[in-house]
Amino acid sequence: MAVDVVTETVIDRPREVVASYVRDPTNAPEWYTNIRSVEWQTPPPVAVGSRMDFVAQFLGRRLAYTYEVTELVAGERLVMRTAQGPFPMETTYEWTAQGDATRMRLRNRGEPAGFSRVVAPFMSRAVRRANGKDLTQLKKLLESRAL
Repeated sequence: MAVDVVTETVIDRPREVVASYVRDPTNAPEWYTNIRSVEWQTPPPVAVGSRMDFVAQFLGRRLAYTYEVTELVAGERLVMRTAQGPFPMETTYEWTAQGDATRMRLRNRGEPAGFSRVVAPFMSRAVRRANGKDLTQLKKLLESRAL
């Protein structure tokens, strides 16, 4: 069973401010509830081919995986895929301007393998719930900062 979850929010900040913050994976533990740490395998800043090691806690399990950036359109779109790990996943971030605000779209899709396949029926719901919390935290964080 595949997982394909799309979550959106509108953040009252300019598109480049939101995109710049989100595309830097070093910021992920500040707004992703489940991400514990991020370490660069390749030198920053993020570019196509960049690789980062993530450690997360999800559904009571510690997950360690490596994301590789496969697409980057500055200020518009970032796509990362797991290069290895227990749950092959693709994460897409898209940003569109809405006046002075930004509509951010977060999409996670993948095909569970191993243990993850056992919990696949619950995975989409859990990812949707986690993404909603993450985008709420991101919105609160960015909107509380002075421009």
